[in-house]
Amino acid sequence: MMSNKETALITGASAGIGRELAMVFAEQGHDLILVARRKPELDALAGSLTLEHEVDVSVQAADLSVDGAADSLFDTLADQPVDILVNNAGVLSGGWFLKMDQQAIDNMIRVNMLALTALCRRFMAPMLERGSGRVLNIASIAAFQPVPSLAVYAATKAYVLSLSEALAVETEKKGISVTAVCPGFTDTDMLHGMDGEKSGVPDLAVLSPREVARDAYAACMAGEAIKVPGLGYALTTMVAGALPRWVLRRVGSLAIHSGRKG
Repeated sequence: MMSNKETALITGASAGIGRELAMVFAEQGHDLILVARRKPELDALAGSLTLEHEVDVSVQAADLSVDGAADSLFDTLADQPVDILVNNAGVLSGGWFLKMDQQAIDNMIRVNMLALTALCRRFMAPMLERGSGRVLNIASIAAFQPVPSLAVYAATKAYVLSLSEALAVETEKKGISVTAVCPGFTDTDMLHGMDGEKSGVPDLAVLSPREVARDAYAACMAGEAIKVPGLGYALTTMVAGALPRWVLRRVGSLAIHSGRKG
């Protein structure tokens, strides 16, 4: 059964924010293409969304850290128009830069930057031809300032934010909207995976994946260029934007020496 709604492709859809995004898009009647490494989780999610919301949901198992994965995904879906591209897949590895494993660094760069860039380039081309489309890129609050012990991760998310803003301007008169969503600490496996707990983050500062997904969907459909979920985080980014870079570096230094392990 085909719906009259647009089709959204969501990467990293098997868990966390990606899973919640799939649920929100399905609730709004969108057909879905779900992408992640873990096919069993995708199949289970697709089945439940199809039954509950009567939308078409297809699944594509893909590891976006593999060279050429984005191109292969696009080629596989050549006959399936994608109206909304949701780049949610991301990798976080923390630690002091010089002590980090090189493979972990390369993996973050491949998934957070290279794959996202390739997906934007490939899937936005047909959007340009049609004169319509939307792109939703999940960045991070870390995109707004340097983050010691998360140096590479923050840098990759700064790239996502900058790229998204530039593409939003390039395509604003072409019928395409590009939105960057920058969540703060969110209750997902990524946050817990840093040390098995919430890394000392107070519960009040932790967003729910559902909250982030709802805000992201609303911002995407409204064509907003940047969305920071959570009032506290939104105010923080406004203040950070008014501060000199040396102040932001000093804040990061104080935080790392007072709260994190060396």
